[in-house]
Amino acid sequence: MRLHPVFYAFLSIPLLLLGSGVCFAANWVVSVGGTSTYSDGYGGTYSNAVLAFNPSNITINAGDTVTFNGLGGAAHNVHADDNSFRCANGCDGSGGDGTPSAANWTATVTFNTPGVVNYHCDNHQMMGMVGNITVNAVASAFNIKNTVSGPWYNADQSGQGFLIQTYPPNIFVAFWYVFSPDGTQEIWITGQGTYDPTKNFTTIPAATLVGAKFPPNFNTTDLTQTPWGTLTFTFTDCTHASVSWNSTVAGYGSGTLALTKIIDIDGLTCTN
Repeated sequence: MRLHPVFYAFLSIPLLLLGSGVCFAANWVVSVGGTSTYSDGYGGTYSNAVLAFNPSNITINAGDTVTFNGLGGAAHNVHADDNSFRCANGCDGSGGDGTPSAANWTATVTFNTPGVVNYHCDNHQMMGMVGNITVNAVASAFNIKNTVSGPWYNADQSGQGFLIQTYPPNIFVAFWYVFSPDGTQEIWITGQGTYDPTKNFTTIPAATLVGAKFPPNFNTTDLTQTPWGTLTFTFTDCTHASVSWNSTVAGYGSGTLALTKIIDIDGLTCTN
């Protein structure tokens, strides 16, 4: 018996407990702050706080990560001008704290969307402590197609994951079966938009739906849609991808997960 593709994908969700993850990316390192030592000319030395990122301007490829290393000297952080991330002792929204800190700290951010990302230190922006990252699009032999449809997950965080479905003409839908930030309930985050079949990435708006009741009392007019943010999916090949999110809802923040496809939908076997 051949199952309907959508039913088959939903049936596959329990397989989120299986599989393995693969990472494809380069990592770049940016130093944050630190101290410099000077001689007074009489045998003595003194130290000044460095109010700069080093290097302050870098060019990377989509999918690469940047590790920011806080070297102390003063309380620093790294804060994107568009608020897509704020990091110091880890990053806001990802279990860390982006408040400026004088301690040594490390934070890693993944950049999947081509463009220029400007950033600064909250405490020293007016003193010129700013930087930018140019993210180049990566030519890919693999572009989004209907065969990416199916269940995807991260092996290190099995128990939550995505169902992706594409429809003509170039409609991209994703359901994120996950949990609320406080851990009190299951959440479905629903994204829907379009994709360019000549590219390997797409960014779609996402929302949450609440208000409806359990059958037989379900009524679509009870649903309330709340904008949640955006989801960016980048596909490396048939079975490897990543998702980056930037939420406007408190507690969710921003971040990136590597994804592995669990199984192909019947009749939509993916080939690279």
